[in-house]
Amino acid sequence: MSRAMRRASVATLVAKIRNKEKLALKRMLNFNVPPVKNSTGEPVWKVLIYDRFGQDIISPLLSVKELRDMGITLHLLLHSDRDAIPDVPAVYFVMPTEENIDRMCQDLRNQLYESYYLNFISAISRSKLEDIANAAIGANAVTQVAKVFDQYLNFITLEDDMFVLCNQNKELVSYRAINRPDITDTEMETIMDTIVDSLFCFFVTLGAIPIIRCSRGTAAEMVAVKLDKKLRENLRDARNSLFTGDTLGAGQFSFQRPLLVLVDRNIDLATPLHHTWTYQALVHDVLDFHLNRVNLEESTGTESSPAGARPKKKNKKSYDLTMSDKFWQKHKGSPFPEVAESVQQELESYRAQEDEVKRLKSIMGIEGEDEGAISMLSDNTAKLTSAVSSLPELLEKKRLIDLHTNVATAVLEHIKSRKLDVYFEYEEKIMSKSTLDKSLLDMISDPDAGTPEDKMRLFLIYYISSAQAPSEIDLEQYKKALTDAGCNLAPLSYIKQWKAFTKMASAPTSYGNTTPKPLGLLSRVMNTGSQFVMEGVKNLVLKQQNLPVTRILDNLMELKSNPETDDYRYFDPKMLRGIFVVGGGNYIEYQNLIDYIKGKQGKHILYGCSELFNATQFIKQISPWI
Repeated sequence: MSRAMRRASVATLVAKIRNKEKLALKRMLNFNVPPVKNSTGEPVWKVLIYDRFGQDIISPLLSVKELRDMGITLHLLLHSDRDAIPDVPAVYFVMPTEENIDRMCQDLRNQLYESYYLNFISAISRSKLEDIANAAIGANAVTQVAKVFDQYLNFITLEDDMFVLCNQNKELVSYRAINRPDITDTEMETIMDTIVDSLFCFFVTLGAIPIIRCSRGTAAEMVAVKLDKKLRENLRDARNSLFTGDTLGAGQFSFQRPLLVLVDRNIDLATPLHHTWTYQALVHDVLDFHLNRVNLEESTGTESSPAGARPKKKNKKSYDLTMSDKFWQKHKGSPFPEVAESVQQELESYRAQEDEVKRLKSIMGIEGEDEGAISMLSDNTAKLTSAVSSLPELLEKKRLIDLHTNVATAVLEHIKSRKLDVYFEYEEKIMSKSTLDKSLLDMISDPDAGTPEDKMRLFLIYYISSAQAPSEIDLEQYKKALTDAGCNLAPLSYIKQWKAFTKMASAPTSYGNTTPKPLGLLSRVMNTGSQFVMEGVKNLVLKQQNLPVTRILDNLMELKSNPETDDYRYFDPKMLRGIFVVGGGNYIEYQNLIDYIKGKQGKHILYGCSELFNATQFIKQISPWI
């Protein structure tokens, strides 16, 4: 196979992980038969029964309209109260848990549906399969159980190049769960097995056997050993191997060997706490954003009454930020001021198109028989026809503009009220060992800059990034300032212990030496009539610097000799590159990897993590240790 062909096949591999999981779901919804393209026939109408895990896997990939197009008339939670629909087939998509199996057996006994297509997110054990068989025999419903499938889809794809293991019960595989000082060997084994099961499902769906690299003496190494063993065992059983034959329509496994780099969250605790400046990472940091959906609270104003003004009512609105949203796909990795400017440009472009339609309509309404009017009419008929045919596109453009105006406005409120631009710039200077233009104590003590949590995040980043911990006298000063600012000091207690016990205490992680370049303040409304009053917000331009996770991938991908990665273990159970963070990840690292790979022609990456958290969620995880 030529190098060009190999590059092309690897590109296909990485670009399609989202499509592969989506295709697997569509095949499942079509009774595990590949859907026929351009089929004009009506789909078979059916109901979809899922648990919370199945719902989380499906929701970022398939819209309600797409489900309807696949013949799904109803989608219901397994443990909800469901009425019998005896003349309709049911497709189940659930985890093979004791509780779920019991409820499915109950459905069989109650004869709820015409036929049952049972799909398990992870492989079901033989004993649980026997429970279902016994229930089907007892209910005289053996012929109604049409198919039973292990789908190996126990992971959530959020982007073409990003996946996360779980959203439900994520505290079971969280950073806190893995790093608890009182964790037993049995509990650790259970956590590792859960992570490995999901990673195994990921590679079955990808249709490739990875080469695994991992750091030594960490949870990442435990995952690597177990994953290597699970892959080897599957490959050994040639008849039932999931990586041979055309089970998943693959057959090209041998040419595509992804590099999987497993790293431990403990290699870098500063990035999860870092304030950020790019759109997607900001949305995740300051808004309620999970599984590609952002939930906003919008004020409706005060209501007057004889007794005086009532408090403002809050309307809750949800927006899906999907692959079909071209603005989101183009700007999710852009610095925030650039996003605000682009929203404004899109709005002006939309208004110009709208005005053109109105103008043409007005011309078409001309009355009279004079030649000028008739000539103008014929000239503009084609233009109006074209404008009218583009109306659906125009309405969709308006919907996206409204969506991003609302989301960006909500983000901007946080930036301005908490001075997040100042925090981002200051933390970048700390992490790159640059000169600070204001003392840390002044930042913490400034009552107008940030929330107590913002101040705590800033100080923890300083503490983690310092080659030497501050003296006891200095530390007491900082602690007093933090307490006076209303901060909870519990996270600091954990970080002190972590710094004392980690190797990084003697060699702190390097975060590069470049800082964002300020282009002055955005001291005016960006354009006349702009939605975004950016007054006082710094216009910071980002400079590419590799975060620790990106640097580790770069060392291993480019075969560089570096003390940081020279002792990484190597597993080959039998080249897309992927990095997986055991203990949780974030959009800052994801965006850093995406920016890094843009400069590597013909190379592609995937970013995965056991859970996805923002700084607030991470601070909670490291708080209750004392």
